[in-house]
Amino acid sequence: MASLSAVTTTRLLTSANRLLPCATSTRLSRRTVLSLNSLRSSPFISHTFLPQKSYLRTISSGRIGYSTVSSPKCFASDPEQLKSAREDIKELLKTKFSHPILVNVLLVRLGWHDAGTYNKNIEEWPQRGGANGSLRFEIELKHGANAGLVNALKLLQPIKDKYSSVTYADLFQLASATAIKEAGGPKIPMKYGRVDVSVPEQCPEEGRLPDAGPPSPAAHLRDVFYRMGLNDKEIVALSGAHTLGRSRPDRSGWGKPETKYTKDGPGAPGGQSWTAQWLKFDNSYFKDIKERRDEDLLVLPTDAVLFEDPKFKEYAEKYADDQDAFFKDYAEAHAKLSNLGAKFNPPEVLI
Repeated sequence: MASLSAVTTTRLLTSANRLLPCATSTRLSRRTVLSLNSLRSSPFISHTFLPQKSYLRTISSGRIGYSTVSSPKCFASDPEQLKSAREDIKELLKTKFSHPILVNVLLVRLGWHDAGTYNKNIEEWPQRGGANGSLRFEIELKHGANAGLVNALKLLQPIKDKYSSVTYADLFQLASATAIKEAGGPKIPMKYGRVDVSVPEQCPEEGRLPDAGPPSPAAHLRDVFYRMGLNDKEIVALSGAHTLGRSRPDRSGWGKPETKYTKDGPGAPGGQSWTAQWLKFDNSYFKDIKERRDEDLLVLPTDAVLFEDPKFKEYAEKYADDQDAFFKDYAEAHAKLSNLGAKFNPPEVLI
């Protein structure tokens, strides 16, 4: 095999060092070139250190593509890049906060839908689903429950490009938790280090996420969330996140085209919100469902059942009366959801 040129060597070393965030004290030098020369044909070396093709990051002719390249396996996400990414998400919220897709979709729904495919009855990763970054692939984006989430990905992609040593799985959950806090909600006790799936074939099948209007709402919620390992209290607490955002009938099939709360935006006007102040995270979701006084506020069958099912009602009543209790239980449930099905490397990274 011909020896590497000086330019190629430099590029190779730079690329390799950049891809080893957990080994900052072990930088490659030119002395390693002979070894790399001999291993250049190795599939592992070729995949890890040499330039790779990625999917087009464009949307054209209905084809959606985001990078399939995951972050380094040595350290799933670099802690310093995670911290910087969090600050960039905060800035994104400040500059784009009037765009409600950030709150309803990117901040909560994207993270939830990536994690919410988890099946506790399946041990193997990634077959078990969960928070593994699979939602970046077109095949999963096309699932009916994920309608509109491509817009959330478009907003997050520049941050992912900037911080390449942060996994998609971590970025989705980081964005979700950060958005809740910035919207006035509780701080979520998060940990990071989630490993990404690598190819679309590792995406879960459609049908693992909850429906808005099943024939038996209480039974459906329990079927879906019990499969994830969540309980009645966590189901009700997580439902409270509907205090943010709105539903558009052209996307979900639910809600009015517009109401007095959404006709002027912010962002693109229209849709129906669950609460009057639908960009603020508080306990008004539970208060409004309990009172049912405003026809301009959305109440889905899976919302109404929280005050109809005796076990759900115990928690819904509590959260309507006590926002602090809701915030405490929501933060714990959100953190648990964000970890479902994830493979961590290392086991825990706090930022």
